[in-house]
Amino acid sequence: MKTTLKLLTVGTTLAFASLPAFAQDSFVGLTWGETSNNLDRSSALKGEPQTRKLDDIINNSGTWGVRGGVQDDTGRMYLSYEYVSDTYSSRYKLRQQNLLGSYDLFLPLADSTRLFGGVTAGLVKLEQDSPGYHRDSDLGLAGGLQAGILHRLAPEFAVEAGYRYLRTTVDANLNARDRSVGGSFDLKSSEQAYLGLNYHF
Repeated sequence: MKTTLKLLTVGTTLAFASLPAFAQDSFVGLTWGETSNNLDRSSALKGEPQTRKLDDIINNSGTWGVRGGVQDDTGRMYLSYEYVSDTYSSRYKLRQQNLLGSYDLFLPLADSTRLFGGVTAGLVKLEQDSPGYHRDSDLGLAGGLQAGILHRLAPEFAVEAGYRYLRTTVDANLNARDRSVGGSFDLKSSEQAYLGLNYHF
């Protein structure tokens, strides 16, 4: 929690401090990648052998996103929405949605290619909708870091590849309808590798 709040503060400060420089180049984009989650089970669920596979529900799962922001030669600031949903052996189902604000700094490699790295902060919603269990959801905070490479194909188009690591404060309950299993789990962290296509205007 403290780490997330620190990242929120740093990210927000950097973003607003850079607002005057981001008035020239706007962009929108699409991303596609894979997300893997690290879940921490409560003591009640740790005693249930069948819940050991909770980490495998969202594991290298396809994730799509949309984003929009502004940038100049030194960096960029943008908002993004990301969605991932997956199941494990038809037993467990999770859905995760991220609404994030990010700030990146650029390190030029060539005229059209740059490395980027930055901070991210925002909200994450986790929904548990497994068959035979009561549905549950939670909304929490997220904060993390990202890095990657960005290449400008033309004045209007750019492609990128990146990696993002998030820490979150969200959790959910896993209570069987027949009361055979009951407990909760925390989404401790979320990792994503992605490819993106941006349109500049």
